[in-house]
Order: sequence, then structure tokens, then C-alpha cells
Amino acid sequence: MADSWGMKGYMKGAALLTISALIVKILGAMYRVPFQNLVGDEGFYIYQQVYPFISIFVTWTASGFAVAISKLLADADTLPTIPAREARRLQLMQIAFWYLVGLSMICFMILFAGASTLANLMGDPQLAPLMRTGSFVVLCMPVLAILKGSFQARGRMEPVAYAQIVEQAVRVSIILIGSWLVMKYSGSLYDAGQVATAATAIGEFIGVILLLFLFKRFALFPKVVEQQQKIRVWPVVKELTLYSLSVSMSGLVLLCFQMVDSFTVYSALLESGLTETVAKETKGIYDRGQPLVQLGVVIASSLSLVIVPLVAIMSKKSTGRNADSFIQLTYRASILFGWAAAFGLILVMPNVNTMLFKTDSLTLVLSIFVLQIIPLSITLTFTAMLQGFGKLKIPALILAIGFLLKVIGNVTLVPLLGVLGAAVASNIGLFTIALLLIAYLKRVKPMRLAPLSYYKKLFIASAAMAMAVYGWSSIAENIISFSERLEGVLIGGSSIAIGAFVFITIVAKLKVLADKEWFVLPFGRKMAKYQLWLNRKK
Repeated sequence: MADSWGMKGYMKGAALLTISALIVKILGAMYRVPFQNLVGDEGFYIYQQVYPFISIFVTWTASGFAVAISKLLADADTLPTIPAREARRLQLMQIAFWYLVGLSMICFMILFAGASTLANLMGDPQLAPLMRTGSFVVLCMPVLAILKGSFQARGRMEPVAYAQIVEQAVRVSIILIGSWLVMKYSGSLYDAGQVATAATAIGEFIGVILLLFLFKRFALFPKVVEQQQKIRVWPVVKELTLYSLSVSMSGLVLLCFQMVDSFTVYSALLESGLTETVAKETKGIYDRGQPLVQLGVVIASSLSLVIVPLVAIMSKKSTGRNADSFIQLTYRASILFGWAAAFGLILVMPNVNTMLFKTDSLTLVLSIFVLQIIPLSITLTFTAMLQGFGKLKIPALILAIGFLLKVIGNVTLVPLLGVLGAAVASNIGLFTIALLLIAYLKRVKPMRLAPLSYYKKLFIASAAMAMAVYGWSSIAENIISFSERLEGVLIGGSSIAIGAFVFITIVAKLKVLADKEWFVLPFGRKMAKYQLWLNRKK
């Protein structure tokens, strides 16, 4: 990899891939706000019911199979000669491709042929056409995974980064423009949902075309000049399956939680006596929490992409600085940003709810919902770190335990508490996952993750933020008098800015993270300079 691409180019490509992943995640969270504004809570419910079924395959392909294939192809570099490496790569690509073709066809038939059954299980037969439309995403899996994995194995990250951004940009554009046109000319919420679902398939298809063009341009297809002993198929298939699931598990767990909600929440609301329209709107309001959580974990995602590789490298070093300091920094940064995002959103939730989604409905439920940001921030970083240590089975088991708790929680709590029960069930499952992952990591690498002084400083910064936000909100509500949404925009926007400034300033003044630690974090250079300026000797 390094011989053909160069380490400098590899690091540049890895940085670009990190930035592209963050752009994709931000776009993926932000488009939901204008989409909800276009279609309302009932239309948002329709889309969110089908969304997890489609996104599971997109995540499994991009984050799972592509990485697994790149690992297998990169392992071929251990062979002594270039012709032998090329022959091995060709065999691996053929096995992976035909395995994924078979798997994608099975998944396609389940979604397409079983669309009516799945829709009936969710309690809404009208969702079947959307499920059939979305099922075509699965057919892109084999080619996308092979192409992305091949580029990553050769150290060429740029094509993958460009493809990710193009896929998401096309998808978001079609969702917003298509939904606007549907609502303008027909007003059918299910048609708008079908356009939004089709947008994912179109975006993936465009990504395939772009990667095929770049693949041909870079001439990456293996050039076989000698026969190689045939590889056994089953070990390759087994490694692809287990490794892809392990790598993408942290991303899949939240989608699986959403799928549980799709099967249980709407049906339970109907059984509780709500009309179909009210039940759909209530589920749609509950789903407002999804983009808020996604935005809240963006920093944790960037941590897992930037710091975690350092942990993997340092863990293999026998001399010099080891991985412990990076593990401690990852934990403290995950808690810091996860808590700041969750607690900050809770403080401003009534105004943010109105500002983004027109009404302040179910503010309490959404406040509990966004607590997910804290355990998710830990889960994303810790599962990635444990992968760096080669620990895959136990984290997968822990995630499965959390998923089981979510299922049990929904079945027992949703009939009693409605959507509040679903939010509580998600928190139970995710906090359990986070605590078990922390315990397991400390077993793998015994250490103290953070001193008591760290939590004290975090409490002081949080208290200062709460006082600033509540103080300003109380004043603003008495002096600002406009329409409900404009008030939400003005008070909510200003409260976020004030709260963030106060929190960041206290964190910097108290040195919750050391100056040099900020420089390691993604986009932390400006924070390090601000901290140095605040604590300069006068």
C-alpha cells in the first residue's frame, strides 16, 4: 500500500475520508429538518418507518463490507511477488463479489416480496410500496463494497471520499426537491415518502457509476500473469461476514433500535385508542429526536475516525508512548462533547423544538430522547478502539444485549407510557451498552479513565451553562414578542450561542483537557489557542 501510494498520500487521503464522512453525517442529519417542515409530522413518520430498513444495508456496505474487503485485499501484500499478490486479489474479489451478489439478492427478495408482510407487521399497509422502492438499494451492495474496498486497500481514499459526498448530496437534493414538488402538486404524504426512499437508491447508483469510472481510470483491477493456488471459499466468506458486522455494528445498533420502534410504537399507539392520524403524528414528533441525536454524535464520530487509529498503532508499539493516554483522552473527550450536546439540547429543547419543527410538542419526550447522545458517543469510540485491539466478539455480544433490552423495553413500556416509553427503552439499552463497553475496555487495558477532578470541572461548566441559558431565556421571553416560531428562532438560537460560549470558556479556563490534548482532537487547534489565551499570565 505504502509503496504504490506513499505514506504522505495515504495520510492525506485518510484525512479527506474523515472529512467526507463528517460531511455525510452532517448532511444526513440536517436534511431531515427541512424535510419535516415540508411533509409535517405525519409525513416524517412515513419516511422514518422505512428509513432504518434501507439504511442498514447502506451502513453495512459502506462501513462494514468495504472495510472487510480492504483488509483481505491488503493482506495479499504479504505474498512475496507482485504477480502472486495480483492473483490473490483477483480471487478474493471474485469470492467477495459473488457472495455479496447472493446475499443482496436474498435481502432484496425479503424486502421486495415481503414488503406487504413487513408493512402489516408495522400496522400500516400503505408503507409496502415505499419498502419495495427502497429495496433496490440492496442491489448496489456488491459493486459498491468491492470498489470502495479495492480503493481503500490500495491506499486511494480520495475516490471513496468523493463518492460518499456525491451519493449523499444527490440523495438529499432529490429528497428535498422531490418532496417539495410532490407536496405542491399532489399533496400525497406517501408519495413524498416514496420519493425520499427512492432518493437513497438513486444516490447509491450514482456512487457506483462514479467509482466505476475512477476504478477504470486508476486501472486498479488486478493484472493476473500467473496461476495461483485456489483459495478456499468458506474461510473468506466467514471472515467477510464476521468482520463486516463487527466493524459496522456500532452504526447498525442505532438503526436496529429505530427498526424496533417502527414495529412497536405506531401499533401500540393505535391499541391505546389513538386515531390513525394522531398516532402517525405522535410517532413523527417522536422521530424528531433522530436528527438531533445524529448531530450530537458528529464529534464522537470524528473522534472514532481520527483518534482511534492512533490507539491501534500505539497499542502495537513495544517501546515509547503507549495507547493508554490516547484511550484516556478519547474517553474524556467523548464524555465532554456527548454530555455538552445532550445537556445543552435539554436546556434549550422547547425553543429548539419550535425553531426547527414549528411546534414545541412532546418536548419532555425529546429531552429524554437526546440523552442517547451520551452513551452513543462512548459506544462509537469504544467499539472502534476495541477493534483496534482485535477485540470483536465481546463488543458484538454487548451490543446484542443492549438491543435485546431495547426490544424488551419497548414491548413493556410503550403500552404504558407511549412514545416516552420508547425513549426510556432506548436509553436503558444504550447506557447498558456504554457501561459494559467501559468495563470490558478496563479489563483489556486496566487503567483509570479520568480523575475525579475531571468530573468536578465538567459539573462546574455545566452549571454555568445552565445558569446562563436559563437567565437569558427568562429575560428574552419578557422582551421578545413575535410569532411562536420566530420567538423560538431568536430565543433558541441566541440561547445555544450563549450556552456554548459559556461552556467552552469554563472548560478552557479550568483546563478540562490539557493544551496539547486539544491539538490531537479533530478541529481542536482553535480551542487550544483559546485555552492558552485565557490562561496566559498577565
